[in-house]
Amino acid sequence: MPHEIKSAETTTSDNRQAPMLSVRDLEVTFQVEDGVAKAVDGVSFDVLPDEVLGIVGESGSGKSVTSLAIMRLIPDPPGKIAQGTVLCDDQDLLELSYDEMRDVRGNKIAMIFQEPMTALNPVFTIGMQVMETVLTHERVSRKEAHKRAVSMLERVGIPDASKRMNDYPHQFSGGMRQRAMIALALVCHPKILIADEPTTALDVTTQAQILELMLELKAKEPGASIILITHDLAVVAETCQRVIVMYGGKVQEVGTVQQIFVDPQHPYTKGLLASLPATRGKRLERLYTIPGNVPSIMEMPAGCKFCTRCESVIDRCRSEEPLLHELSTGQLVRCHLVEESTNG
Repeated sequence: MPHEIKSAETTTSDNRQAPMLSVRDLEVTFQVEDGVAKAVDGVSFDVLPDEVLGIVGESGSGKSVTSLAIMRLIPDPPGKIAQGTVLCDDQDLLELSYDEMRDVRGNKIAMIFQEPMTALNPVFTIGMQVMETVLTHERVSRKEAHKRAVSMLERVGIPDASKRMNDYPHQFSGGMRQRAMIALALVCHPKILIADEPTTALDVTTQAQILELMLELKAKEPGASIILITHDLAVVAETCQRVIVMYGGKVQEVGTVQQIFVDPQHPYTKGLLASLPATRGKRLERLYTIPGNVPSIMEMPAGCKFCTRCESVIDRCRSEEPLLHELSTGQLVRCHLVEESTNG
């Protein structure tokens, strides 16, 4: 019989490297008017050295909440990290004190937040906020911190960066704030960068430049890794080595980029890929859409979370939650149909 797999190591390369970050059985809940909502439900995965790990899924699948839980930034109340471990450098981040976790953020692990309009402090200048990250984590002079902040702002495409250091967030456009936030996250060369939709507010050309910069800085830091959370499957195909597909607060499939894009196994993964624009000759084909909508977090089905939208659903799917089943290829898939086909 298959068993719930707690590690994603089986989807990595044969070198079996020790992970930079190990997330196990992570569960995040929110107290809402109608009761307790489970936004992240038993999520487990590893991030390996030198890896770009993509996390994809529709809005509401639990991607951003998972990343905020890793950073210990879930607002409590109403949110709560109900259980799990997040291991980094043999430390469980969920057990660290506030001051200990402050040393981790921006230094070992940094995060580019999804919403640039609210992530920056409105009462401090852009330069002060980027400099503060350097001064907090490294023993350097204010002059050196200022120099590094200007350099990083220039690298993310802020024109006249030395002068713009004195501007406040409200004086920046949305795209410029996004670049400033990226500079803030990268200025201390973190070992793990969590990028939550890092190029949402940027034009296509700048998106490519920012992604290239992130990969360039990662390459200069031995062992550094990136967790890239995005809706853009094209970006995932170009930049990631492995992909986690989430839906309903659970990991539904894990595999290499090649496995996910060439031979997807879960019906949800297949639906996401089928939704991409495709052409036949010079004619643009009609876009496929996954039937229905993502259920409310309070109305998730008892069985497979995707069963209300799956075109291949069977009775067992509605009543029994499938386990993550490991295939001979190393892919992990949470689907009764895949489990039965591989066993039978």
